[in-house]
Amino acid sequence: MNVGIIGSGGREHAICYMLNKSKKVSKIFCFPGNAGTSLIAQNINLDPDNFSVLEEYCLKKEIKLLVVGPEKPLVNGIVNFFKRKSIKVFGPDKISSKLEGSKIFTKKICQKNNIPTSKFKICESLKETLDYLKRGNFPIVIKADGLASGKGVYICKNFNDAKEASEEIFNGKFGYAKQILVEEFLEGEEMSYFIVTDGKNYKFFGSAQDHKRVGEGDKGKNTGGMGCYSPSRLLNKDLELKIKTKIIEPTLNAINEQGGVYKGFLYVGLMIKNNDPFLIEFNVRMGDPECQTILPTLNTDLFDVLISCCDGTLNQTSIDFSESKSICIVLCSKGYPEKFENNIEIKDLEQIKLLKNQNIFHAGTLKTVNGLVSNGGRVLNFVSTSDDFLKCRDDAINLIKKLNWKEGYFRRDIGHKVIKT
Repeated sequence: MNVGIIGSGGREHAICYMLNKSKKVSKIFCFPGNAGTSLIAQNINLDPDNFSVLEEYCLKKEIKLLVVGPEKPLVNGIVNFFKRKSIKVFGPDKISSKLEGSKIFTKKICQKNNIPTSKFKICESLKETLDYLKRGNFPIVIKADGLASGKGVYICKNFNDAKEASEEIFNGKFGYAKQILVEEFLEGEEMSYFIVTDGKNYKFFGSAQDHKRVGEGDKGKNTGGMGCYSPSRLLNKDLELKIKTKIIEPTLNAINEQGGVYKGFLYVGLMIKNNDPFLIEFNVRMGDPECQTILPTLNTDLFDVLISCCDGTLNQTSIDFSESKSICIVLCSKGYPEKFENNIEIKDLEQIKLLKNQNIFHAGTLKTVNGLVSNGGRVLNFVSTSDDFLKCRDDAINLIKKLNWKEGYFRRDIGHKVIKT
C-alpha cells in the first residue's frame, strides 16, 4: 500500500522510518517532509492544509492511507474531509481534536466528568484576567486557549510575570485570543502516557518524560522539547489503572457522547503526586520528541497498528514493545527558542556510522543543491536504546560530538531524574 505522511519534523521522520521497515508498505510520500525523510520517501512540496489539493495528489498516486503527524490538520478537520473518500486517515476527527485545539473545551470535559485536573478560571478579557490574578496564589499557570506549538503555557512566579504572559496572549502572540485559561499550579512530577485507539478499543502505546525547559536542570524558557526518555520511571500498575479509569476512559466516553470518533494516538500529559495522576493536557497525536524516543522500541509492525485503528480492528492487533530503555537528545539551533538563524550548513552527517540501537531523526533540516542546512529551531534528534539509561544518554551525546556542529547546542542532562550519577 502507498502511504502518505503529513508533517516535516522529527516525529514524522520517525514514523516514516518505522513504516519503511514494513513489507506491507510499497511507497511513502511525505507532505512536505524534510531532508531525512527524503532518504527513504518522496517529499512533496504541497500545502497539507489544502485538503482538496492533497486529495487530488493522493488519488493520482494511489495513496490509500494518510498518517497525520502534527495537530493543525486534525483540528482543521482533515479526517472529516476524507471520511467519504477512498483514502483512510489515521487520526481523530474534528470534534475529538478539540481536546488539543481548545484547552478550555478539555477543562469543561474534566469538570463535567470529575476527571482529576488543576482548579481553573476561564477569563474573557485582559481586565478580568488581571482582576482575578490580583486575588490569586502564586505560582500560577497561564495558558493560551488554542494551538500554540507547545509554547502557549506560562508558569508565573508572581503577578508581574502573569500580567506579562496575559498581555502577550491577548495581544495575539499565538493568534487571536478571546479567552485565556488561568490554572492552579500543580506540584509533582510530569509524565507522558500514550494510547492508540480505534474508536471502540484502546491500547497502551508507551510512556515517557519530556524535558521542556531550554536549560539544564529544567531551567529557562519552555520549548517544543529538548529531549526525552522512555519508559517513565513513575509508571506502575496502580498508577496505570488510575490513568485509565479516571482520565482516559471518561474522556473517550465524553467524546463519544458529543458525536466524536476518536481514532489515533492520544497523548495524556500528567502531573503525578503521591502516585495519583492529574491531567495537565491532551495532545491528539504523538508527542515530539516522545515519538522519536518510543517508536524505536516498538517490535510490532507500525503499519498494522495504524491500519487496524482506521478499520476498527485494534482488538485483533497485538502491540509489543521491547524491554529497552530509550533516550532522545535534541540538537537545536543557537538562539532557540528565541531568535535563531536558518540555512546553516551541517557537514558530514552522512559520515556518522550508526549501530542497530542508534537513530538520527531529522527535525528542522533542508536538502539544498549546496548540501544539508538547518531549517528550524530543533534540528536533529539523536536516539539510542539500551538496557541502561546512562548508556543511552552517553551514546546519544557521543553521536552529537561526532557531528561537531558548532552552530548548535543541546542539553547534556536528559533523563537526569532517572539517571543517578
